Amino acid sequence: MNTARANTLCARALIEGLALEGVRHAVVTPGSRSTPLVFALADQSQVRPWLILDERSAGFFALGLARALGEPVAIACTSGTAVANLAPAIVEANLSRVPVIALTADRPPRLRDVGAAQTIDQVHFFGRQVRWSVDLPVPSLAAAQAFTAAGRRAARASLEALPGPVQVNVPFDEPLIEPPAEHPGPWEPRMGACSRPRYEPDSAALERVAALAAAARRPLIIAGPETGGLPVDPLLALAEALDAPLLADPLSGLRAGVERDAPVLDAFDAWLRGARVGEPDFVLRFGAAPTSKTLNQLLAALPAALHVVVDRPGGYREPNGLSPVVLVGDPAVVAEALACAGLPRAEPGWRAAWASADRAARNALDTAAATDDLFEGRVFALLRELLPAGATVVAGNSMPVRDLENFFGVRSAPATITANRGANGIDGVMSSAAGAAASGSPTVVVVGDVSFHHDTNALWAVREHHLPLLAIVVNNNGGGIFHYLPQVAHDRSFERWFATPPNLDFRHAARLFDLEYTCAVDWPTFERALARWCDSPAPAVLELRTDRRLNVALHQRAWDAAVAAASEVLER
Repeated sequence: MNTARANTLCARALIEGLALEGVRHAVVTPGSRSTPLVFALADQSQVRPWLILDERSAGFFALGLARALGEPVAIACTSGTAVANLAPAIVEANLSRVPVIALTADRPPRLRDVGAAQTIDQVHFFGRQVRWSVDLPVPSLAAAQAFTAAGRRAARASLEALPGPVQVNVPFDEPLIEPPAEHPGPWEPRMGACSRPRYEPDSAALERVAALAAAARRPLIIAGPETGGLPVDPLLALAEALDAPLLADPLSGLRAGVERDAPVLDAFDAWLRGARVGEPDFVLRFGAAPTSKTLNQLLAALPAALHVVVDRPGGYREPNGLSPVVLVGDPAVVAEALACAGLPRAEPGWRAAWASADRAARNALDTAAATDDLFEGRVFALLRELLPAGATVVAGNSMPVRDLENFFGVRSAPATITANRGANGIDGVMSSAAGAAASGSPTVVVVGDVSFHHDTNALWAVREHHLPLLAIVVNNNGGGIFHYLPQVAHDRSFERWFATPPNLDFRHAARLFDLEYTCAVDWPTFERALARWCDSPAPAVLELRTDRRLNVALHQRAWDAAVAAASEVLER
């Protein structure tokens, strides 16, 4: 068999291996060495290929799509620095536990480490950031079965105990593809379904937790960030069984599609800055460490309490330096088991005090957000009220995710709320949101101006694929988060080196990509633009220009009001 035909055969075998394990989407970036992979995807209709022009954007697009679907998404790229440009998204996929499969085309071994063009050391390139990595043989008739097996194993590895990214390095020799007259016709891979393994908690570990918690009377349940969301009903049932406060991170899956009278606390980041109910003696945490710095500081200050962290096999997410008991298993299964484990109920009034303080703080935050000033926190209060059921909200890092924390609250209409909180980077947020929109969900992304500038490449994909994405750019001309950090006290250096004002007018970015654009100079303009998009989701940019320094004062006023309201309730 000639080289070109072997490349086609093995590339198709690899894609079929992925398809057999339920992979339905693949992101494709331009390049030469990846030609056999591109044709293998373009010549069939079972696995949908998405063209993205730049690898860094493509990596985050794949991540956003995989997270939205809850299933693996492949990404095919050419050799050399194209592979390196996937690294930021692979890091995020690792820490956020998102199944992304990097198909990295490469030169054959004889061209490695000899100065061949566009050749770097790609073998196991991502190191410990991936769950599994393989360097396949050069394609041949005999190797086709190994390519199918590698595709199947890659898809399974991305979904096993601890979901995450994998790398399949694929060396192709030249000629890469047959001439048109000799190239095989269209083909269709066999399709299967992806499945996640179910992990039961160890009965002895459950008994140990029950024994350790036997004397606890002030339990606290933390629902932290989790890709795909935590199980709502089992956690609510567990909170009822323990009569415990349930503190829900905005990325936990418990802030939307939950009735307002559910035992879910959502304003704690604000009121715990200055008010206290009492000291918990049993902390039960699901998901990653909370977004709230205030809550993390409170947990770190409870070394005498029993801390139990629920996680999947191989996971360990405890950055506070404590020594928790780790319960291994699926969160839903563990929550159901704990609810039936005979754990003691809280002392009378414990949960009621937390709930009363939280409700008072939520009312204070909502009142503060209703100001006529262009207060950044009001963006999320309006999204809570106006977004259609089933929409997706993607929050940028730095200030947007913190405003999501404080001002979105809880709503009964379902919505998916996500952010790139694995590595907390401001890069790739727009591309991740574009990937989420590619799942078909109307998607709103809220980003700062610096983060938007980082990833304007994503707007090409938004236009090209006509994605239902609204980009809300909170433009305070710089890094607003630094106004809350010690660097702000250094007047001479702060504005230039930390606030870093870009001084950009984003109407030109929208025009470059032919996107609808609105600049909101007041809240009525903002609300009208948001309402239009909700009625007919389509690619659009909505810019809100705010003042960094005024927002510091408005945030502090809101937090002070929340603390005062909670304190008043607790002191009665």
